[in-house]
Amino acid sequence: MASHAFKVKRITDLGVEIVEADSDRQFVRHMHDHFGIGLVVHGAQRSASGRGQVEAHAGDLISVNPAEVHDGKPIGDGARRWHMLYFSPQLIAENFADMAADLGSRPCELAYPVLRNRQATVLFGTLYQTATQAVEKSSQLPFEENLSLLLEHMLDHTVSKPPVSGAAASRAKAMIDDDPLAAVSLASLAKESALSRFQLVRAFARLTGLTPHAYLIQRRIQRARHLIASGVPLAEASHASGFADQSHMTRHFVRSFGFSPGIYARQ
Repeated sequence: MASHAFKVKRITDLGVEIVEADSDRQFVRHMHDHFGIGLVVHGAQRSASGRGQVEAHAGDLISVNPAEVHDGKPIGDGARRWHMLYFSPQLIAENFADMAADLGSRPCELAYPVLRNRQATVLFGTLYQTATQAVEKSSQLPFEENLSLLLEHMLDHTVSKPPVSGAAASRAKAMIDDDPLAAVSLASLAKESALSRFQLVRAFARLTGLTPHAYLIQRRIQRARHLIASGVPLAEASHASGFADQSHMTRHFVRSFGFSPGIYARQ
C-alpha cells in the first residue's frame, strides 16, 4: 500500500521547523534554504548530497545545508520514516560564530550528510523532543544547549584549543544559584562567564556534571521538594519553584527521585 504522510510545525520563537515524514515516494533533486538535521526512524533511503551519493538507514542522522542539491528514494519496497529539524541560517550562523574560538576556524556547513553516532543520536532525540513540546520561553535554554552540543558532532574538526577554566563556568553557576527562578538564557549565562555559548555548555558540564538547563532544573526541583515538605500545596509549590505548571514539576520530580510529589506530600 502506498504511503505518503507529512506533518509540519513551525516554532517561531526557536527558529526551527519540525517535519515528521513517512513516505515511499522518490523525491527529485531539490534544495532548501535552511540547515536541516534529521533522524531516519524506520527504513532506509539513498540520496545525492554535496559529498556524493549516500545511504541512510534506521538510526542514522542525516543533514543538509542551505542550497545543497539532494534527492531521495527508498531502499527496498517499503516506506521510510524520518524526523527533521530545519533551522534558520541565522540561528546556525550564530552557533558557528560561537564555536569558532574552540575549533580554530569558523564552520560554514554541516559536514556529514549521514552520521551514525550514538551520542549525537541521543542529543538529536532530546532536541527534537524539546522542539515538539516547546512551551513558551521555557524551552529556549534546553533547545540552545542541545543544539550547540549536537552541532559539534556534525562538523569536521580542526585542532581545538585547551578547555577553558572552571572559574568562568562558576560565574554562570552562581548566577543560577542566586536566583533559580529567573528565566535565564544561554546567552545571558555566557555573557556572565565571558565565554561563548558553545564554550559555556562544555565548561559547565565539566564543572557540575550537568548542562546549564539540567542544573537549573535540579535547583528548582530541590526548592519544590523543600516547599512540599513544608506543607505547601503542590500547585503553589510548582509555581513558586519556577515550573510552568504542576505536571511540569511532577515530570521532573519523578525523573529525579523516582516517586511523585503527591506521594512525597503524604509522608
